[in-house]
Amino acid sequence: MRKFLLTALLTVFTLSVTVVASTTDNPPKKAARMLRHAVLFKFKDSASPADIKKVEDAFRALPSQIPEIKGLEWGTNNSPENLNQGFSHLFFVSFESEAGRAVYLPHPAHKAFGKVLGPYLDKVLVVDYWAEK
Repeated sequence: MRKFLLTALLTVFTLSVTVVASTTDNPPKKAARMLRHAVLFKFKDSASPADIKKVEDAFRALPSQIPEIKGLEWGTNNSPENLNQGFSHLFFVSFESEAGRAVYLPHPAHKAFGKVLGPYLDKVLVVDYWAEK
C-alpha cells in the first residue's frame, strides 16, 4: 500500500509540474487587434420594410464578395433610452488592417451596395476604431 501511495504521489507531482511548465512555456497568444468599421443607418420615412430588407441582404452579402472583411455583425436598435436619433440599423465590419479597409471602401461590391442603399437612406454615421481590450 505504501508503494502504491508513493507512486500515486509521484505521478500527481509529475503531472502538476508538466501542466505548470506547459502553461508558462507557451503563454496564451494575444488576440490580434481588429479594425472596426461601425456603420449606422437612418432610413427615409418612405422606405418600406421590403426596401430595408433589400438593404440588409445586400450588406450581409459583402463578406462573401470582399475577402478583406474578417467579420460582420449587424442588428437593429432596441435600446429603451430613445437616444438613437432615428438610426435603426448598425453594421459592424471587422478588418485586420487599414489596408484591408482601403480595399473595401472603393471595392465594386461596396459601391454596388451603395446603389442599393442610396434611394432609402436618410442619414449615415460611420465610426472606425482599433478595438482595445
